Amino acid sequence: MCKDSHSLYRFLLLISFLFTTQTIQAQVADLPTRWTKAALAASMPLSEYPRPQLQRSQWLCLNGIWNYQGGQSVASASNPTRAIDFPTTTEKIRVPYCPESVLSGIKRKQEINMWYQRSFTLPADWTGKQILLHFEAVDHQATVFVNGQKVGSHAGGYDPFSFDITAFLTKGANSLVVAAYDANDGRTPSGKNGPRGDYTFSSGIWQTVWLEPVNTDYIQSLRLLPDLAGKRLKLEVKATVSAPITAVVLDGKTEVARAEGMAGTALYLPIANPKPWSPDSPFLYDVKVSLKGAKGHGSDEVMSYAGLRDVSLGKVNGVVRPLLNGQFVMQLGLLDQGYWPDGILTAPTEEALKFDMEYTKKAGYNLIRKHMKTEPQRFYYWADKLGLLVWQDMPAIWYPNEDTLTTRTQFRQELKAIMDTYYNSPSIIAWVPFNENWGAFDVVAITDWVKQYDPSRLVNGNSGFNNNPPYQKAYGDPKNGDFVDTHIYVGPNKASEPDEKRAASLGEFGGVGLFVRGHMWPVENNAYAYEPTKAALTDRYVFLLDQVEQLMRYRGLSVAIYTQTTDVEHEVNGLLTYDREVEKMDTDRVRAVNQAVLQAGQDVARPKGTSTKE
Repeated sequence: MCKDSHSLYRFLLLISFLFTTQTIQAQVADLPTRWTKAALAASMPLSEYPRPQLQRSQWLCLNGIWNYQGGQSVASASNPTRAIDFPTTTEKIRVPYCPESVLSGIKRKQEINMWYQRSFTLPADWTGKQILLHFEAVDHQATVFVNGQKVGSHAGGYDPFSFDITAFLTKGANSLVVAAYDANDGRTPSGKNGPRGDYTFSSGIWQTVWLEPVNTDYIQSLRLLPDLAGKRLKLEVKATVSAPITAVVLDGKTEVARAEGMAGTALYLPIANPKPWSPDSPFLYDVKVSLKGAKGHGSDEVMSYAGLRDVSLGKVNGVVRPLLNGQFVMQLGLLDQGYWPDGILTAPTEEALKFDMEYTKKAGYNLIRKHMKTEPQRFYYWADKLGLLVWQDMPAIWYPNEDTLTTRTQFRQELKAIMDTYYNSPSIIAWVPFNENWGAFDVVAITDWVKQYDPSRLVNGNSGFNNNPPYQKAYGDPKNGDFVDTHIYVGPNKASEPDEKRAASLGEFGGVGLFVRGHMWPVENNAYAYEPTKAALTDRYVFLLDQVEQLMRYRGLSVAIYTQTTDVEHEVNGLLTYDREVEKMDTDRVRAVNQAVLQAGQDVARPKGTSTKE
């Protein structure tokens, strides 16, 4: 939506929902963050454009106050054929926060059946357009009704989906009903958000809901593949019609490449003197793609961006290591679980979403392992923009050996959907299908499939294969993929060593805790080990990183991921408290030792016999 019409819509929405906003159920936050108040006060929370790598000028955010009915006593939300009625006394929920969170206004555990309803009116200048309804994420099964008619269904808690609702619309106000069903029984991908997970369950709508007008002929998706060594960018455009397309690559306002072709076929845009993307220099090119539709069906234009970087394995002084743009860069990062005391899986605000990443950069890390969940597309935009490497985990399924046809099929489908969704982000350099054998099955085959489906990235088939949940047989080391990866707590002693085909990764280590009164989740708190003070915890961290450097220099270690960015519910082993208010270590000292290790990595990357200045 253009700026003026978007502002008018926000004003009308505020007036329309003023009464319901006032009557939403009041809840008390067990542990508020500095962003809780702003999230609760927002008439349209998380209203930033949700899809940074395929942008159009017009759109309409549907976040805000919806009518809600939930719980085991309401009508089943599992593939319903008709929508339920919503009386005027219905509860209110704040979308897109899950009903288990305080920010939603509901704050109840494991609703299972969730029904949402709201009305909307399209802007006048959308007349004659096709209208797409987008959901960035609904956990787990969603069925959508518009004006009482069933539009469609989707299964999968972590991938976005859309419906063309044009045929279901009427003039004036339209009613939207969403039925969300989440058994939370571990038989669908759920990660920590499952029956054997450690934390509060979350269900239902948990990312942005929005509307978008398009012409009959329009661009559906882009697939961008950087080729830094080849000085080019590969572009594939999927559209509703096979039609001419024009692609332009921009450095600021300067055009650096242009190509023409047809939707459905690959284009290659040569880029002379390309600027590489890296954590130290996260340069992003703008990409403009235009489609010339059939006569009478209009045209389409979208904006995107790309970072030119290559990821591979190679031998450095005889040791197999991961390479970024042809050079070994030590990967030093944090296990990032993306949980919030007020929003659970959903950051309360855009500022909060950025905060953890900005702190990670400030503390001198170059990597995030996004653990057992995905994030909104804007998270990866900020990783791309700030310059943070990302290892992306697949959320685990818990019971892959029960009803294998259903459970394993769902896992494979959602794994592919997640890879497709985030394919264009240059920050993502590795996929992690399984963690510590949790819900693992066909590990070797799936690792190979991931590598085949996306050969542009590295694959860590079973991070921490040396660990195993007690309820399932250990798959252990798959012996394929790109990493030999172990988890050592506290470590980092006896970390992985590389073999002839794979680099060595310490996928998790550390986990040393510190109690900070007034900033802990109200449960019994724990960690793998403890220190009594901030100074002592910092000392221990520095010592652990000194050991990491030794392993990198003399044992071939290439990746080390410390547990973790923040405390999470009962776990008090974060660099930050769960509410993000207290830095539990001396950040300047953390940054200094991290940078020393990364600098030592540059020394390791030099050919043997090359002198370096101490």
